[in-house]
Amino acid sequence: MKGTPEFPQCGFSRSTINILGQLGVDPEKFAAYNVLEDQELRNGIKEFSDWPTIPQLYINKEFIGGCDIVTSMAQNGDLIKIFEESKVLID
Repeated sequence: MKGTPEFPQCGFSRSTINILGQLGVDPEKFAAYNVLEDQELRNGIKEFSDWPTIPQLYINKEFIGGCDIVTSMAQNGDLIKIFEESKVLID
């Protein structure tokens, strides 16, 4: 993401973090990396996923998508199902 969960540095990162919070993802069960502090990471993550935008959500090392995909999946209920299956929600 751009910034940190506490201080997102772009609207897309803020939106993605808000979705994780609204769905009840346990903050201790995810990691966030500030690509603004590491240009190599910023370029590498885009190449790794073949996805041009940041933030990028991965669940159990599987690329889910960027903010647009995360938003769509949250709206249609698919994201909460994945979170439940992955046991990343606050009990």
